[in-house]
Amino acid sequence: MRKWICGIAVLALVLVWAVPILAQPAMMNNAILLGWDGCHRDHVKNLLKEGKLPNLQKLIGEGKLVDVDVTSGATDTKAGWSQILTGYRPEITGVYSNGRYRDIPAGYSVFERLRAQYGAERIATVATIGKSGHCGEINAPFKKKVDEIKEKPKTDVKDPGFKKTTLGKVIEENGVKYLVFEGSPYYTMHHNVDEWHFGLKEDERVCAKALEMLDKYGKKPFFFFVHCAEVDHSGHGHGEKSKEYDDAIISGDKVLGKLVEKLKQLGVYEKTLIYVTADHGFDIDGKGHGYAPYVFLGTNDKKVMRDGTRADITPTILAGLGVDMSKITPPLDGEPLSKPATKPVEKAKPRGERKPKGDAKQATAKPKKRAAVAK
Repeated sequence: MRKWICGIAVLALVLVWAVPILAQPAMMNNAILLGWDGCHRDHVKNLLKEGKLPNLQKLIGEGKLVDVDVTSGATDTKAGWSQILTGYRPEITGVYSNGRYRDIPAGYSVFERLRAQYGAERIATVATIGKSGHCGEINAPFKKKVDEIKEKPKTDVKDPGFKKTTLGKVIEENGVKYLVFEGSPYYTMHHNVDEWHFGLKEDERVCAKALEMLDKYGKKPFFFFVHCAEVDHSGHGHGEKSKEYDDAIISGDKVLGKLVEKLKQLGVYEKTLIYVTADHGFDIDGKGHGYAPYVFLGTNDKKVMRDGTRADITPTILAGLGVDMSKITPPLDGEPLSKPATKPVEKAKPRGERKPKGDAKQATAKPKKRAAVAK
């Protein structure tokens, strides 16, 4: 009798553990978000015409290439990938630019949305990131009394005795000075990802790590964020019109080709959606991206049908993976590009038409005409 009762008790415990998991639906597709940091869409379109992006050409031949504009947040890396990975404007994430940011609240990223929908144990979430700063870094929030810090802290505000940087800021409460740092945007996010690798630098190393992770996790449902940094680095180093800038985009195309090849080897390409995009473009004839709102989305997702904004990318991915976005709180700012828009689709304003935001000279500058891209 005792053994029988024990057996019933064990079975009950197993059912308590297993039923919630079995009740969760299975993810219908896999997805890879491939980022070409700093990639201007005009260069992508020109290189496609020249036949220099064969892997992207094949991908969009199965799906679509659409225009994506940046209409909120800075055209820089922190603001860009924070918005792309969440579907929210800066007012929700707290990430406005490379210099004004905070740790994104828990649960807001595409990784966490997928885990909540399908169960952390039933899907694999992975990030392989080229940059060591602005995308991927995981510095924790903190608040410390200034007089308890052995070395004088660097801050991002003017304060006698403190050097200027973006580490944090000094505040005073009841006569006591504190150094406050609100964390990197990805600090909380990275705790809810199976593997988070950043600072890989070259596209080749980013790709190698992604292929390694596909070998490890490719047999179960997965979402990967694969971030290539060489386009951005080449733009800063050599300029938007340089051969090096275009060569870096071609490098990103080779990464795409290797990912597709691996997916086919694993037998999962047919059920894997791939989305290729960028966080921002580059200033015409320049080595920066002070206002570079013109990017793109290239995908094999056959349902993608229209142009949109940077905030629409996460909703598009979630829709492709079967997530019910009506239950997401707070509601996403973006909408799936695979469905007709329910509100007017915003477009980036030409440089001279932007409202001044701190830098009146830059905001009111006359717009430059798009020059032909050097071949």
